[in-house]
Amino acid sequence: MDLKRSKAEWTRRYASFIVILFVIAFGTSLSIRANLGSSPISAPPYVLSLVPGIGLTMGQLTICMHVFFIMAQVLLLRKDFEKRQYTQILISFLFGFYTDVTMWMTGFLQVPFDMNPAVGYPLRFVELLAGGAILAFGIACEVRCDSFMLAGEGLPLAISKFLKRDFGKVKICSDTSLVCIGVVFMLLFFGRWDWKMVGIGTLVSMFYVGFMVRVFTPHVKWLDIIFIPKAERTVAKAGIQADAWGGNHVITIARTYGSGGNAIGEEVARRLGWPCYNRQIIDRTALQMGYTADFVEKNEQNISTSRLWELIFADSGIPQSMNPSRDDAIYVSQSRTIRELAHEGPCVIIGRLGNWILRDDPHTLRVFITSGKDFATRNVAEKTGLTETEASKKIDRVNTGRANHYWKYTGRQWTDIDCYDITINAERMGTEAAVEMIVRAAMEIK
Repeated sequence: MDLKRSKAEWTRRYASFIVILFVIAFGTSLSIRANLGSSPISAPPYVLSLVPGIGLTMGQLTICMHVFFIMAQVLLLRKDFEKRQYTQILISFLFGFYTDVTMWMTGFLQVPFDMNPAVGYPLRFVELLAGGAILAFGIACEVRCDSFMLAGEGLPLAISKFLKRDFGKVKICSDTSLVCIGVVFMLLFFGRWDWKMVGIGTLVSMFYVGFMVRVFTPHVKWLDIIFIPKAERTVAKAGIQADAWGGNHVITIARTYGSGGNAIGEEVARRLGWPCYNRQIIDRTALQMGYTADFVEKNEQNISTSRLWELIFADSGIPQSMNPSRDDAIYVSQSRTIRELAHEGPCVIIGRLGNWILRDDPHTLRVFITSGKDFATRNVAEKTGLTETEASKKIDRVNTGRANHYWKYTGRQWTDIDCYDITINAERMGTEAAVEMIVRAAMEIK
């Protein structure tokens, strides 16, 4: 958490969090009203709330569960449990209250389980997706707010710190365990499987909500208008304009694997007499973080589709400031390095999301270089000694990793032409013409 925030900003963030928490509770309740099962973290309290004679509402049971989570965090972290995290207790009571209120508010929206399937199931799925979208929007706002977190997120974070394991994997195990506990309660108290308690909606929530969080995240930056007082935003903006960019011309080169983008970028730099940064960014990041260069190179843009789905599945309301994962740490370090290089002098930067990191720099020319698959395959096969079949598979793997990495940190498609000033097909234009075009365009930037 940023301790340099003013008292006025903290007050705004705390007040906003109270509203955002209601949005999260409303999305959760609306999803439950679809009668297709609750979200993973709500499974145990929801199932117990339906037990005849239990005497406790879902909100009250949610409070009990969250207090248990907080106690577990204290036991795991002991002296490392930060005092400010005791606010999770108050948040748990507020969230439990919101849960009961929103369950009451959405009561009339519950889709009867015995409704004609031809009508009932489409309504259920619409309500499930609407509720999940509202929940995801609330989580995206919570992350942007960056003030508090719910105990349901605090426990897996504490476990990951205690076991020194990746948060994403711990979160997946945590959510799966909660679903299993919900199933046990269901079989124990009802003696049968009931799909409206734990069902297809539970499975959909695991993936859909995380996916939607990443869709919403790039579009909630406007919340800073609420979080940060106008005077402080003005000062911060003036500081960025004065200090972040040195007025140097910079060219960023994004490229599909095998298109020849590296060679084009290096030749552009040679023609202009500018330094070209590619591998140097890896070395600099490794030095700053205490990793080996090989480790950074292996992990910086290597997000497989299965890893991306794991990240989506494990998405949560924990801001990066509270949960700096290895991937995020590398990205943050490389972003800092790229900004420093842009400030030092004119240069060519190859890859590493340079176009996105420097998107607000008016002196940056953002270039995307691609080619046909056959052309790229021949290039890779010739340079690496692989067969064309092996080269083709490697191209697919590398390009998928780059696209997933881009989407994770920008929420946009890597090949989206709106993210670039120039898009070049190196196969059709050739290296010489591509270099000439980029050099000419760079000279036109004011």
